[in-house]
Amino acid sequence: MRNQHSLDKHQQAKMLAYQIMSGFDRSYRRYSRITAGAQERFEKSEWAASAQAIKDRITIYHQSLTEIVTEIYQNIHPETLPDSFWWSTKTQYTNLLKDHPQFELAETFYNSVIGRIYRHVKFDNQMMYVLPSRCHLPGPDRYKVVNSFDTTGTVRAMFEAIFDVYRFKVNFDNFELDISNLDAALRQRLNQQQLSSVQTIEMLKSVFYRGKAAYLVGRICMPGETLPFVIALHMSDSNTLIVDALLTERPHMSVIFGFARSYFMAETQHPAEVVAFLQELLPHKKNFELYTSLGFYKHGKTVFFRNYLEHLEASTDKFELAPGIKGLVMAVFHLPSYGVVFKLIRDEFAESKKITREHVKDCYRLVKMTDRVGRMADTHEYVNFLFPKARFDETLLEHLLETCASSVSIQDDYICIKHMYIERKMTPLNLYLRDETDQDKIKDAVKDLGLCIKQIALANIFPGDMLHKNFGITKTGRVIFYDYDEICYMNERTFRELPKSDDPYALDTLSVGPSDVFPEQFEHFILGKKHLKDLLKEYHGDLMTPQYWKELQKVAAQGIIQNFTPYPEHIRFRQASAAS
Repeated sequence: MRNQHSLDKHQQAKMLAYQIMSGFDRSYRRYSRITAGAQERFEKSEWAASAQAIKDRITIYHQSLTEIVTEIYQNIHPETLPDSFWWSTKTQYTNLLKDHPQFELAETFYNSVIGRIYRHVKFDNQMMYVLPSRCHLPGPDRYKVVNSFDTTGTVRAMFEAIFDVYRFKVNFDNFELDISNLDAALRQRLNQQQLSSVQTIEMLKSVFYRGKAAYLVGRICMPGETLPFVIALHMSDSNTLIVDALLTERPHMSVIFGFARSYFMAETQHPAEVVAFLQELLPHKKNFELYTSLGFYKHGKTVFFRNYLEHLEASTDKFELAPGIKGLVMAVFHLPSYGVVFKLIRDEFAESKKITREHVKDCYRLVKMTDRVGRMADTHEYVNFLFPKARFDETLLEHLLETCASSVSIQDDYICIKHMYIERKMTPLNLYLRDETDQDKIKDAVKDLGLCIKQIALANIFPGDMLHKNFGITKTGRVIFYDYDEICYMNERTFRELPKSDDPYALDTLSVGPSDVFPEQFEHFILGKKHLKDLLKEYHGDLMTPQYWKELQKVAAQGIIQNFTPYPEHIRFRQASAAS
């Protein structure tokens, strides 16, 4: 009887593994259907539908996870099963991964199932895939994701061959001009000797869609050197196709795959091979950043955690409070040697913050779902995240226990954070402007701050608390917003003029509603010092007028989707009306 019982458990584990895998496959088919529709939405200029597809695709994972966990509970009571049963289930599941084209994503899905069942308190590599089941060795499946183009003929012939493969059901605005622009741009980038040494052009088969743009992503292969080779396409206002730029510099390609932009729609059945190809082009980007940029944000979290564990093992510094002014809503800390910050919602907010914990979570979800237009940092949400207690600075631990006690617990040698967000580390703008001595860099930062606010508003988001401490600046000098507790849609605010009166007490008698905003007051709190305020007024004085914000509300109300070009204006072939 014992052997029969053991066989039953073995079969049960095998069936459960198959059930979870079926749930993943079903989820990925749904994901792929939405992604595959990106080309038709692009060709038809269905920008509102494209924006909705971003939201739909993000929600698919949670829907699929709920479905499969519900199915499991209909058959068994999983939380009553011994750990040995789950060890067996994982073994059976690993067998199913051997030839699976999305094996790494399937691992993450399995982890999510275990996490949902055990409410993220079971954390064991025997139970789940804390470590990957195998390392992906790029190359064997490269032919499945890459097209190669002959370079023995003319440059023009090569570009024509590319567009014979990558076809769109829409006319080019001026194909002859586009080919000439591409020819000239490549010749400007490479001298004749380099051109003659080009061995091949390799292009990912996937077209990368985002907003009103599409990108053909590849590389120029020369002896001992490869260069990015990205053709950027836009739809014109008259629904014709325009080749907007040829990108051959890594920094330009890097910003396209930046952490403050929406996820790409790029259909592929072999994501590991696509990411490996991109990693070769952008070696400074970590794998989790590339997976996330492709829309696999859940797997991005998994890969981040593995990277975090490796860094923790290789480093000795301690977690400490992040530089900058302490927030009124979030407590923020970091590991100085690592490129992220950890953000916890405080238990209590200052009197000036008329919000709740759930409101803050809703704001972060809103940012996840919206077009971040290169100006709002992406975040990853984690629960029951363990930190080694010995690596925590005492001042930090005291601060967290004092301000975030409901989210922090000490478990033997570990500190457990019940809920937090992880975000890319940047220099707080207030510290940058305080410490920077180059006046030109200061002017550029203030100018970009105003542009950042404007572009977020054009994306139908009112940033709310626009104190410069709530913005960061990247190593390339780009200003990014990262404080979301007061954001809302543009139509949720009423922009008003301050009363014009000789009465010094007129403001005291002004009736102010909870949604009222007075842009004329922005100059007093966005930036602190007078010379910085004067710079902001010089570059972006319209931000301080209610008329400007009312016009933006009209744009948002009309459902006009803006086009935000992620690369420099000077490399564009034609100066279009897109916001850069």
